[in-house]
Amino acid sequence: MTHLFEPFSMRSLTLRNRIGVSPMCQYSCHQGFASDWHLVHLGSRAVGGAGLVIIEATAVTPEGRISDGDLGIWTDAHAEPLARIARFMRQHGAVPGIQIAHAGRKASRKTPWLGDRELTAEEGRWTTIAPSAIAFSDNYPTPEAMSVEQIQATIAAFVQAAERSLAAGFQFLEVHGAHGYLLNSFLSPLSNTRTDAYGGTFENRCRMMLETVRAVRQVWPESLPLGVRLSCSDWMDGGWTIDDSIALAMLLKKESVDLIDCSSGGISPNARIPVGANYQVPFAEAIKHQAGIATAAVGMITEAMQADAIIRTGQADLVFIAREFLRDPYWPLHAYQALHAKTESPVPLQYARAFPALR
Repeated sequence: MTHLFEPFSMRSLTLRNRIGVSPMCQYSCHQGFASDWHLVHLGSRAVGGAGLVIIEATAVTPEGRISDGDLGIWTDAHAEPLARIARFMRQHGAVPGIQIAHAGRKASRKTPWLGDRELTAEEGRWTTIAPSAIAFSDNYPTPEAMSVEQIQATIAAFVQAAERSLAAGFQFLEVHGAHGYLLNSFLSPLSNTRTDAYGGTFENRCRMMLETVRAVRQVWPESLPLGVRLSCSDWMDGGWTIDDSIALAMLLKKESVDLIDCSSGGISPNARIPVGANYQVPFAEAIKHQAGIATAAVGMITEAMQADAIIRTGQADLVFIAREFLRDPYWPLHAYQALHAKTESPVPLQYARAFPALR
């Protein structure tokens, strides 16, 4: 019996299998607009058999972009090309998802293949914001510490992004709270040294995350699932820990969050992360069983048997795959073949000649 190809239900939706495409920045936008690249890139993963395809970190404000090539959803016009992509993914059996995000102090960069450096003034550099005026590293500028008014305006931007995502036809929404970006930087004591209601204690450092999710859930339909991506550990002494993540996941569950996407790191360039196969799976397992909420395992999951075992042994409810999907857009079709799955075949009719035994 294969477990990877069992359906999975969240609220009114049922994914055709347990495989999700992780949000992966393509750095291929102009002024935040999706292009034909995104249609082909994401559409091919839907055709390739994934149950859930999540669009890359999509900025809720212009200043929330990691780079000047990032995707955005801060105007209604941004939703128009995204709607075409969401429609295509649904037509080919995948649930269309989107991750809404704000990069915080790690924003205003040039695309990675052009140097991953701070934008110049001539290139449109903007002022970065964060919970505290602490730079990510020596190669990043010191951000502006956010006022309470800026915090509330950013929460409102997340809400508006959720509304536009719904209008564009997305059925799964993920709030990005990982990898050192804005919401994650509020959580970690390494980047949040505030002394007001948004800093200091665990409860205060969680406040912006919880207020954001609560506000988003008010406009995101009860019939549709809501997820949160967390960096479950900073991998740093004195930083955010898996125990903190379990406690936060319990609070997020009370806010009607359905899934925790369990990643890690990103708060400091000095973190020592033991990257390897399944290195983040224990986070998904701990949160799933101790917080009583569905989880997705991510990171260095590349093989069909490996992914199936994560589901079969109850370590996570879903596996989200990133780089392996860049190497093989049709990874689920090959995994289905390798596992001799007996559920309904994800092979599209147009590709039946290439997989005759699976039709």
